[in-house]
Amino acid sequence: MASRLPLTLRLAGVRFMSVGGEFGSGAGKGGGAGGAVREAGGAFGKMEAAHEELYFKKLEREQLQKLRKHLEDEVDYHKDQIDDHKEAIERHKKKIQKLHHQEKDISDKD
Repeated sequence: MASRLPLTLRLAGVRFMSVGGEFGSGAGKGGGAGGAVREAGGAFGKMEAAHEELYFKKLEREQLQKLRKHLEDEVDYHKDQIDDHKEAIERHKKKIQKLHHQEKDISDKD
């Protein structure tokens, strides 16, 4: 399993609110130049800004869920690997014991 995160998880968007107003209050007032509706300001600009914020919060939530699932899968994968390695160690220990017994039997015959 790859240790790198999928591209969608690494590209989480980060947004910053500029000082001097709230989103959707018009160009240069914290709303920026986010399109004609937001530039005009007013109720529609604020509504558009609210929809945009909801979209990015939802996107971030989905990315965090995907990241959590990815990490849980990684943990499960490594736990399985640990179990496999423990079984291999026990198998090898039994082979070593068998070889010791064979050596002892050969030494006793001499």
